[in-house]
Amino acid sequence: MVKNIASYFTLGLTICMLLCVSFTSDETVDLSKYSTKGLDLNYTVSPDVAKDRDLIASNEVFSPYLGKSFVGFKEAVAFKESRGDYACVNTFGYLGKYQFGKETLKLIGINNLNEFLNDPKLQEKAFIANAERNKWILRRDIRNFVGKRINGVVVTESGILAAAHLAGPGSVKKYLRSYGLNNFADGFGTTVYTYMKRFSGYDTSFIKPNKKAKAM
Repeated sequence: MVKNIASYFTLGLTICMLLCVSFTSDETVDLSKYSTKGLDLNYTVSPDVAKDRDLIASNEVFSPYLGKSFVGFKEAVAFKESRGDYACVNTFGYLGKYQFGKETLKLIGINNLNEFLNDPKLQEKAFIANAERNKWILRRDIRNFVGKRINGVVVTESGILAAAHLAGPGSVKKYLRSYGLNNFADGFGTTVYTYMKRFSGYDTSFIKPNKKAKAM
């Protein structure tokens, strides 16, 4: 019995000494000596080689998920208008990433169309300035109609601003005040209702109403 106790005591002492040596050693572990080669590894996510090959072949451009943020709002509008192409000019003469008309550009201080088309920063400023101006013009309608349901769609501020970008603030006023009966459509058949529904629920609090908003 005494011999067994002594054996356990000796074993415990040996383990303690080994632990002390390992913790106080300055020697670093060389991970290059370790390898998983030849081992059967189980992954929780299986590789989809075919899918990766298809994505590479498509040359698809990836971007972070923008959700309902303001950046998500303007990029969603841009994608609908031109697929995000700053150099786009459509058959009706609308220009740039956000497809501005010449008269709208004049209202926000832009007269040189070539300069506008070749300046992405100016196009971004133009989108902000136009949204600020529209929000000032539609401020009462935003206050009176947001939260109400027209043609089955809940009216939101972002829906109103997107529709104003498409059709102008005057057409949006007519749509709201007629409770959807006066539904403007552009040259491609896109209506105020379409934009009110498609761009509903984004955060446009970044846009401040500004009667004299200019991009230049």
